[in-house]
Amino acid sequence: MQREEKQLEQSLEALISQVADLKNSLVSFIYKLENEYDRLTWPSVLDSFALLSGQLNTLNKVLKNEKTPLLRNQVIIPLVLSPDRDEEIMRQTEGRVPVFSHEVVPDHLRTKPDPEVEEQEKQLSTDAARIGTDVAQKQIQNLNKMCLNLLEKINKEERESESGGLRQNKQTYNSADTNALVAAVAFGKGLSNRRPPGVTGPVQSSQPGTNAIITGASAMQQVQMPGTPNQAQPMLGGVQMQQTGQPGKMPSGIKTNIKSASMHPYQR
Repeated sequence: MQREEKQLEQSLEALISQVADLKNSLVSFIYKLENEYDRLTWPSVLDSFALLSGQLNTLNKVLKNEKTPLLRNQVIIPLVLSPDRDEEIMRQTEGRVPVFSHEVVPDHLRTKPDPEVEEQEKQLSTDAARIGTDVAQKQIQNLNKMCLNLLEKINKEERESESGGLRQNKQTYNSADTNALVAAVAFGKGLSNRRPPGVTGPVQSSQPGTNAIITGASAMQQVQMPGTPNQAQPMLGGVQMQQTGQPGKMPSGIKTNIKSASMHPYQR
């Protein structure tokens, strides 16, 4: 007998501890809903629900434990009823029950629902019994269809929000390429000194006067000659040249205005 009483006391202490933790979590969550609703976020609400769910599961495990006696087999009998204020009851009930009198005992020691609640349960059971099987199946199918549509909409909204966040966070440039481009433009880093084929420029020569000739040759222009509209003639240093079929050979026929030094200016 003493063993069973000791086991009952230990089980009650464990239950009281679990219920106290659950009560504190509920009080904290209600406080957030009433006073911090403007800053409350959905992840915080989910965390609170997860905490409450875990505490309820722990409480159920304690009740289903083999060492926990069946509380339904225990009978609670009030030994003393008094209309006077009881400080111990006030402390244990946190001020909710100041006295333990004939008025409050039926409410606190009731093992069945209130008469009004029992009447509502009977009415609901009667209404449910009147519904036929076919009508009940149709209502169940309609409810399932509505739930599925709601879940599809919620999943669609979640996918769209996730895809929108990915599009906003997607990087549209490459930092390495940008840094390489800035270094090439500002400091010439990574640029090659070799000339591409077909590009000509000043050429160093050891012979005097060669640079001037080559520089003038680099400024060749394409001009249109009369009588040959489709053939362009090159200009070298302002002197018109005739094209020849042999590359690298100076043309023999050059039209100049230079006169012989032996010719007299008045000779006819």
